[in-house]
Amino acid sequence: MPFLELALALPSNLQQRAEQALEDLGALAVTLADARADTPDESAIYEPGVGETPLWATLCMQALFAADVDRRGLLAALFELLPELAPELVEVREVPDQDWTRAWMDRYQPMRFGQRLWVYPWNIEPADLDADAVVLRMDPGLAFGSGTHATTALCLEWLQAQDLRGKTVLDYGCGSGILAIAALKLGAACAIGVDNDPQALIASRDNAERNDVAARLAVHAPEALPAPRCDVLVANILAAPLLRLAPRLLAALAPGAAFALSGVLVGQAEEVRAHYAALGAVGLDIARREDWARISGRRG
Repeated sequence: MPFLELALALPSNLQQRAEQALEDLGALAVTLADARADTPDESAIYEPGVGETPLWATLCMQALFAADVDRRGLLAALFELLPELAPELVEVREVPDQDWTRAWMDRYQPMRFGQRLWVYPWNIEPADLDADAVVLRMDPGLAFGSGTHATTALCLEWLQAQDLRGKTVLDYGCGSGILAIAALKLGAACAIGVDNDPQALIASRDNAERNDVAARLAVHAPEALPAPRCDVLVANILAAPLLRLAPRLLAALAPGAAFALSGVLVGQAEEVRAHYAALGAVGLDIARREDWARISGRRG
């Protein structure tokens, strides 16, 4: 069954009223995007902090309605609720229905990180791998972390180069659990996943069960994290929380323990490196991929 899509271009100060109007008119879903996407004026908005809702100056708001909705009545009601809305900035089109999860999974292919670590979508059976290959079976669900993003790849490559045998690994901002599970598959004795998104904790548990390591993975919201001294830490979040959380992250590590930080844009990497150096971290190194960086080192 197809859907009717309304696409509205509007300033960000109309966002709340427009979204409420569309929901009142029966929208099945409302999404936001940068109206200047794919132009030189496009601007990126990365994962916000808790309680923050950053927006582009000009939005493209897309709303899906049932295909049999009264189009003329829908538009008339919308312009009555939002008289500031310019009619020429509203587009109407039909979009086909499809299994969006299935479509994404069909494009999600096995990936190799380093010498022996592989990430496979849960619906593809590994074949013809070396005897020492380590395979993760992933279904990210609604949580971040499939291995396709540069920051996740940087962290996976760093993990597979570490000697994790018998160690405790802390994955701060665990998302899908991919880094914690990779650590366990690479020989870590146990792992702790932390995330402020309940959906991430669910996805991490599910993926741990899929990889037969659930008994060795504990997941917590940040406020419920115990006070362990871990041997290894990975934190694939963003520069701002990495700076803010630096004392807490370093305190969670045993002296001399290794860590890797990512989710950092290349232009922010030196600031993050200097901040951790000032707190006593040593052996700091910056690795880059595309527009992203990973800072690795050890607690002093």
